[in-house]
Amino acid sequence: MQPTRIDKLSGWGQYPRLETRAVRPERYALLADACQAERSCIARGQGRAYGDAALNTDGLVVATERLNRILAFDADSGLLRAEAGLTLAELLEHFVPRGWFPPVTPGTRHVSLGGCVASDVHGKNHHHDGSFSAFVDNIELIAADGSTRNIGPRSEPELFHATTGGMGLTGLIGEVALRLRRIETAYIQARHRPARDLEELMALFEDPEQDDDYTVAWIDCLSGGRGVFMSGHHAGVNELPPAMRYRPLELSPRRTLSIPFNLPGGLLNSFTVGAFNSLYYRINADRQDPFVTDFGSFFYPLDGLDRWYRLYGRHGFIQYQCVLPEAYAASGLRRLLDVLQDRRQAPFLAVLKRMGSAAAGHLSFPQPGYTLAVDLPVAGVRAQRLATELDAVTLDHGGRVYLAKDACLEPETFRRMYPQYIQWREIKRAIDPDNRFRSALAQRLGIPHE
Repeated sequence: MQPTRIDKLSGWGQYPRLETRAVRPERYALLADACQAERSCIARGQGRAYGDAALNTDGLVVATERLNRILAFDADSGLLRAEAGLTLAELLEHFVPRGWFPPVTPGTRHVSLGGCVASDVHGKNHHHDGSFSAFVDNIELIAADGSTRNIGPRSEPELFHATTGGMGLTGLIGEVALRLRRIETAYIQARHRPARDLEELMALFEDPEQDDDYTVAWIDCLSGGRGVFMSGHHAGVNELPPAMRYRPLELSPRRTLSIPFNLPGGLLNSFTVGAFNSLYYRINADRQDPFVTDFGSFFYPLDGLDRWYRLYGRHGFIQYQCVLPEAYAASGLRRLLDVLQDRRQAPFLAVLKRMGSAAAGHLSFPQPGYTLAVDLPVAGVRAQRLATELDAVTLDHGGRVYLAKDACLEPETFRRMYPQYIQWREIKRAIDPDNRFRSALAQRLGIPHE
């Protein structure tokens, strides 16, 4: 199996762009061969990790996008078994018309099941349901010696918890068994609430009267924290307008626009972002009565704008996402917003979510508290310096950075943010003693270190 040279490969943020080689196996049986072909490899699904988690300058990138078969489905329990290259978009296309939905979904449907496991993704329902791994019954893992191991929370739990959130560094995730959830319709009943500042926004998250299955907030970093709190749940048939009840699980195709080229650098600045934020706030703050919307508009608004990373120009952007524990969230979030304002960085996108219980994965990101995600346009070293400054604030408040989004974290900071790394490292060394599975992220963070 001959690898194809790809000169410049990147994550979704288009930063960093690194020279690497990749191979795209056509058949599942070839995954083990790819694992043995080079001294190191890392899996890559849809390339939606933002930084360098699915890049490898010292070996091979194994693209799993063609390994996307649905292998089995139990219509009584909702248990799906599929190859790891299956995307949530493909899952939704097949199963929403049958009344099933992913139990946890991130902000894009264009991610693979393997990527969801490796990043242990979370969604707007984390405060109630936890992260993706809570619904995974089994993983078929291809180990460094080419053998396959079936691991789950009850069979080989230590290796399972090292793999969920382990960023693909314990082996190639070949198959995933995932429990889906039943839905009556393809729609969400949603509601918006405006907030004048960060304190009011956090009060909405903590108010049982405002809570719902899914909650999230858009936040205006330029205004000091005003925002729009958004909540919703899967609508029942009786919650739909009468005209929509005839075929509640069917949706018309959603129109997608595309950014055809990289926009000029500097287009996103305090003036343009401020104007957009004012308009967005006015439009969404007025939608305070419950309303029905399709699931795509609620969960995946940016999927309607293909290649939206081009808004940030040819240098790309860093998406900085951190989580702060409950006790320090208010002061930590205020400090993060102050730093962003003081440095005159204008995040085009800023999202706040409340998090629930921590997952069992040693390197899983979530912990109880609040997570903030902001986009930082790359302009020379400014964004890197700002990310390092935000890291310091996050660390001072007991938080951590999401490895699936990271592009700048330093090794010592990483190990302080993830104290279970030492336990994870021992499992990694046992399953992969020659460190065959590595990525640019792992090399940057010194994984594994002595």
